[in-house]
Amino acid sequence: MKRAVLALALALTGVAWAELAPPERSYKILMLLPVSSKSHRNVFLPVAEGLADRGHKVVLVVNHPPVSKHPNIEEIDHDLPDFKTESMDLFATRADPAGVFTLFQKALPNLARKLYKVPKVKELYDRRKEFDIIIIDHMFNEVVYPFAHEMPFITIATPGMDARQSAVYGNVQNPAYVPSLMKTFPLPMSMLHRILNTIEHIRSAVSWRFLDVLPSVQKEISAQFPDLPSLLDIERNQSLTLMNSHFTVTGVLPLLPSQVEVGAMHCRPGKPLPKDLESWISGAGSEGVVYFSLGSVAQGQSMPKKYRDMFVEAFKQLKQRVIWKYEEALEGVSDNVLMRKWLPQQDILAHPNVRVFITHGGLLSTQESFYHSTPVLAVPIFGDQPKNGMDIQASGLGLMLVWEELTVELIVDSLQELLNNPKYKATADEVQSALRDQPQSPKDRAVFWTEYVIRHKGAPRLRSPAAQLSWVEFLMLDVLLALHVTVFVLVYLLRRLLGAICSRVFGSRSTGKKKKRE
Repeated sequence: MKRAVLALALALTGVAWAELAPPERSYKILMLLPVSSKSHRNVFLPVAEGLADRGHKVVLVVNHPPVSKHPNIEEIDHDLPDFKTESMDLFATRADPAGVFTLFQKALPNLARKLYKVPKVKELYDRRKEFDIIIIDHMFNEVVYPFAHEMPFITIATPGMDARQSAVYGNVQNPAYVPSLMKTFPLPMSMLHRILNTIEHIRSAVSWRFLDVLPSVQKEISAQFPDLPSLLDIERNQSLTLMNSHFTVTGVLPLLPSQVEVGAMHCRPGKPLPKDLESWISGAGSEGVVYFSLGSVAQGQSMPKKYRDMFVEAFKQLKQRVIWKYEEALEGVSDNVLMRKWLPQQDILAHPNVRVFITHGGLLSTQESFYHSTPVLAVPIFGDQPKNGMDIQASGLGLMLVWEELTVELIVDSLQELLNNPKYKATADEVQSALRDQPQSPKDRAVFWTEYVIRHKGAPRLRSPAAQLSWVEFLMLDVLLALHVTVFVLVYLLRRLLGAICSRVFGSRSTGKKKKRE
């Protein structure tokens, strides 16, 4: 009876009931994300904690100060200065979108040169075969592929589906309907959009892997580990990827058994708020609250003054109260605005009196808004955020604004539309219901498949045979060429044969007629 009550309680709070069998023993697991934002780390931590709760020992190599207090988790901050998101001005990338890409061109080779000279990292590398499995952030982290050589390893795809990575598994995504990592087009795509999407799929893969970034990283790695195979060869050996996606919010795509969706695994039911926040939100009455946060990377003070002033003025015109995550004090802010350096975002979004979430459209914040059924006003800054914002608007979960087009009136009108039109909340409720309706929690799914790969020594049976094919073989170019040549030869021989027959038949008739005339 108690078990049934507990299962019902978990279902009602959005946590699927599933029970994993006890592990055969305590595993040692090494997680590598030396190039990451805090949001990437927030995707890794639920997996690390889920594994640690089962008695496994987990070590993470990160580029941020440790945050986990779990006794089975050890975080090692390499503390190299080459990729620190805290110092980035993301708004500057809007004027120079290539600026972020240039950053990776410089930072990643520098990290590859320095990382293995960090004593703790070098010690881990020397001891890597003591671990049962290696888990790597698939994005920007080729610098740690040497750890994975001759080791079972899986990746966590923090942005969800990356067509470039999927191709490595032998599951080439169709650009007729699968968006690229950073761009999307309305579905069904027009012919022009399919052309542009195909170009983007090819351009992003070729540019990163063969032209601009990976070759320079490979050069630095080869100088230190001359006997290792290429980074791309090591990458092809991965057993599994845990994808930070779910079909209810990212769309239905063809996946292999080795591509496991664990999207929104960091999401959880809301916890009680601190008394002052609870009082502020509840005190807003029936008008409700608007919550505004640009995430962990885009610091509030980096927002250009003209945009900041627009939001200050727009909030003055609202009946609602506003909670604004902002790192510094601002002058001229109205009494209906509460500003804090840090806020418990999921607990705020879970509160029934929070009506709209103004967000940069980062994937984790987007998933949290879906999980807690909160309509969204997206103001994307860079990377995959514009794509997420377009998806939010297209799915009826909210609206998207472009920074360069912002006005006070546009901000107010957009918020009023979201606050007063019930269709956005209704759509959010539908998506929340579908997202939470799963046979097991995403965290349990991630834990199961991680242990599965360990138990089955890299799980080679998960791997698609297509991953071993070259592009010529995969696209059947050699077969098509052979068929074309065969058809050409057959047509040529048939024409010659028909020509010979016609010549003999008609030639003999004309000869006979000629003899009769004589």
